[in-house]
Amino acid sequence: MTAATHDTWIRRAEKLEPHGDHLIDGAGESGGGATFRAVSPRDGRVLAEVADGGEAEVDAAVAAARRAFDHGPWPRLAPAERGRILTRVADLLDENREELALTVSLETGKPISDAHDIELRAVVNTFRWYGQLADKLTDESPHTPHDALALVTREPAGVVGAVVPWNFPLTLAGWKIAPALAAGCTVVLKPSERSPLSALLLGRIALEAGLPAGVLNVVNGDGPVAGRALGLHPGVDVLAFTGSTAVGRQFLRYSADSNLKRVWLELGGKSPNIVLPDAPDLARAAATAAWGIFFNQGEMCTAPSRLLVHSSVAEEVTEAVVAHARALRVGDPLDPATQMGALAGEEHLARVLGHVDAASADGARLRTGGSRTLAETGGTYLEPTVFDRVAPDSRLAREEVFGPVLSVLTFDDLDEAVSLANDTEYGLAAGLWTSDLSTAHQLSRALRAGTVWVNCYEEGDLTVPFGGMKQSGNGRDKSAHALEKYMELKTTWIQL
Repeated sequence: MTAATHDTWIRRAEKLEPHGDHLIDGAGESGGGATFRAVSPRDGRVLAEVADGGEAEVDAAVAAARRAFDHGPWPRLAPAERGRILTRVADLLDENREELALTVSLETGKPISDAHDIELRAVVNTFRWYGQLADKLTDESPHTPHDALALVTREPAGVVGAVVPWNFPLTLAGWKIAPALAAGCTVVLKPSERSPLSALLLGRIALEAGLPAGVLNVVNGDGPVAGRALGLHPGVDVLAFTGSTAVGRQFLRYSADSNLKRVWLELGGKSPNIVLPDAPDLARAAATAAWGIFFNQGEMCTAPSRLLVHSSVAEEVTEAVVAHARALRVGDPLDPATQMGALAGEEHLARVLGHVDAASADGARLRTGGSRTLAETGGTYLEPTVFDRVAPDSRLAREEVFGPVLSVLTFDDLDEAVSLANDTEYGLAAGLWTSDLSTAHQLSRALRAGTVWVNCYEEGDLTVPFGGMKQSGNGRDKSAHALEKYMELKTTWIQL
């Protein structure tokens, strides 16, 4: 837990001087001189002028990554040495935890306690875990006829383009960068234009930890320009993306229009959270449902945005969720007591409010929230919002809001619960609350989701994979399985 007070974080924010240049081939680069403003959703304040990259900057970064891969030491280092450097990155991230957390909080609007205790813990653990895994990988030697020897080797895929969003800027960058580096690849990272500052700080810390120049490059810029240039670049071998389904489709098109690079997508979600009447603790189920949708301001692809409750306990559970929502402390992200901070910016707030208006127009009942709050601060804050009587075919039940807006739907039997849960184009995550072991197994298998949490939500560690089904994407982050995205299998057959 962060021990600093509200006043201490404010003073630190006033002294913060973030760097806005690209990081290419081990050095800061201003590029062509174009810039954009990094604005804090906390109060609308400009945090920094950030170098705005385009095709030229992406070309330079990819060229640096290609040289580092083709001629540099990184892919040729002993895996244990790569692991030691990644572990050193983890150590330095931990040593710089307060500056990183402050930067994340200011550029995303998330509470400083979450940035310090959750986001930084995740990225530190990610680099440490893959650092420790780097020399544990094995190749294969299948059984062959007596006059032949076969080897199946895992080799680094090459240059990786990683494009990550703003909601967890360091965690999601770490989930891409750490396994790619452990595999021996080099990386060009394109952070969201809403959260470039923490990514640039991460890049400089990695250099300080001993990562050779060109192995990790960071190019700022918006998606239609810098992201597109990275997606189309023939020098990129693998593209890993987390973000919206619409943009994921674009990256598949970029691959088809360029060098057929492998594209790994972690996309949107409209995750169901199913509460059965035999849940072991209805109060805890309701509290977890409220925490899940309002954590990180609801700006989370796995947010349990559809609460599916058995009709016999629907009012009891909904009342409890509403009570939690009304008690939630919305406020300054730099106050350690704040439980929900600011949404990512004016444009995003307007989009979420549009979903709120559409829900009312579609006949859903607003139980609490639904309005902008703390507008006098200059920040973009929204009240925790709960709708019930939500129709399964309504926009609120089907479209990803990416904000603190919960839709409550009811069902009468297990078949209806599964049908409602799976009635979505997404398949990222799901929750299930029951005391019956057979029900837990049967429904978990029936739910089309990459992760199913039973009697909990958002639990797990780096030992388990994360990713989606259907239009929530492909491939997996986390765990040893993430390395598969960044490695090639080569067969060598030797006739003896």
